Amino acid sequence: MRDVPAVGVPRSPSVLVIGAGFGGLGVGIELLRAGFGDVTILEQADEIGGVWRDNTYPNAACDVPSSLYSWSFAPNPGWGHRYSRQDEILDYLHRTAAEQGVLDHVRTGVRVTGAAWHEDEHRWHVRTASGESLTADVLVPALGQLSRPVVPDLPGIDRFAGPAFHSAQWRHDVDLTGARVAVVGTGASAIQFVPGIVDRVASMTVFQRSAPYVVPKPDRAYTRTHHRAFSGFPPSQTFGRRLTWVLSERLNAALTAGGAMKRLLELGWRAQLRRQVPDAALRGRLRPDYPLGCKRLLFSNDWYPALAQDHVEVVTEVVTEVEPAGVRATDGRLHEADVIIWGTGFAATEFLAPLTITGSGGVDLHEVWADGAHAHLGMTVPGFPNLFLVYGPNTNLGGSSIIGMMEAQAGYIRQAVRAVARGRTLAVRRSVAASFDAEMQERLAHSVWAQCNSWYRADGGRVSTNWPGMVAEYVARTARLEASDFEPAGVRDDDVEVLG
Repeated sequence: MRDVPAVGVPRSPSVLVIGAGFGGLGVGIELLRAGFGDVTILEQADEIGGVWRDNTYPNAACDVPSSLYSWSFAPNPGWGHRYSRQDEILDYLHRTAAEQGVLDHVRTGVRVTGAAWHEDEHRWHVRTASGESLTADVLVPALGQLSRPVVPDLPGIDRFAGPAFHSAQWRHDVDLTGARVAVVGTGASAIQFVPGIVDRVASMTVFQRSAPYVVPKPDRAYTRTHHRAFSGFPPSQTFGRRLTWVLSERLNAALTAGGAMKRLLELGWRAQLRRQVPDAALRGRLRPDYPLGCKRLLFSNDWYPALAQDHVEVVTEVVTEVEPAGVRATDGRLHEADVIIWGTGFAATEFLAPLTITGSGGVDLHEVWADGAHAHLGMTVPGFPNLFLVYGPNTNLGGSSIIGMMEAQAGYIRQAVRAVARGRTLAVRRSVAASFDAEMQERLAHSVWAQCNSWYRADGGRVSTNWPGMVAEYVARTARLEASDFEPAGVRDDDVEVLG
């Protein structure tokens, strides 16, 4: 956005950020570095970290190389592996947040229940579960797409006699040694925790609704030589980050447009499946029936070997109910179990739930999104002034690092806060948002994500999660906040600056 000469001293807007994961902390750091000090980050948990705080299941790790799955301004020469483990990433978040001075702006143990825009004040009023009321000029929900675990609503689920828990709420007090374990789901979490526990259990039944594509994960432990090089000659790590970025962009292109890399991924999947699963019948159950990339592509070297063990059974019949002694499937068979682990994912398309957000005229955001969430550039919604989402609709990736998308959003929000400091109330034009959404849905309708049912799509079939292009395109389109994208009205009478 073009800077306007100041008549007086711009004030510092108050900003409330909801969520202290990578997204929320990144916005806080960006604003503090730009000189905006009135920033408060509200976190409902007792510590920061988002998904890396919550997901503590065995073998929890990132499926994006660490050199890219980190903030560009805070490289970490001490990563233990190419693909970092959960505890390493959480430590990185804590350490970097402390170094950047954003921890002093975080309030933990504060659960936000809703927010309402007050047009007479040009401010947001935010409510918390404790009854506290807060106000802010700018509201930034940074709840993420993978923060609300989903457990299926099955008959008898409350009658199971043993422990049952979601992978994102792992029960470390439950000893799985010698137990009969039922795992429901075969997504990104299950392919990590199943190999992590398979050698401890007496038997394991894995209920698979649809087989995932699982390709080799080129992981390795970093050596002292790596650490010395990264610390003593930072360009060596920068080169690795750039190379990984180029490869991840090609992966994005492969998933959306096909080409040679997609064919290589398919060959890698087929070769790994054949090499690691000797039993032909089991291989048949583990072959997906949809195009590669339609559902999340998974990376693992030990998923197939875990399923190939003699005490593991893969069941493709749908689970119909839970009984005190185990799980029953559509064929009528009862699969006895001592423990049930739900690897059933997250409510990815239910953006901002369960918050109640009301904008101009008291309009409820969830009513606006009744047919699927949408936002201009994934961040701004008509009728909801000075509201900017992080990791909002159509900003998820099939490949690459979401941190790059979040950094672009943080930079855009910094420009928005600067505009508010100069007297603007930013309400995106409906025509601008509608044009962007039409473009997204047109591009996504021809993408691989429209070719099967997955957590990328809402119930009506709308792909509301994913970005249809490269990260580089998104970075370019968010690099400049365009004044013409927003309504001209909204300059407060009490502001000292006149907008040009």
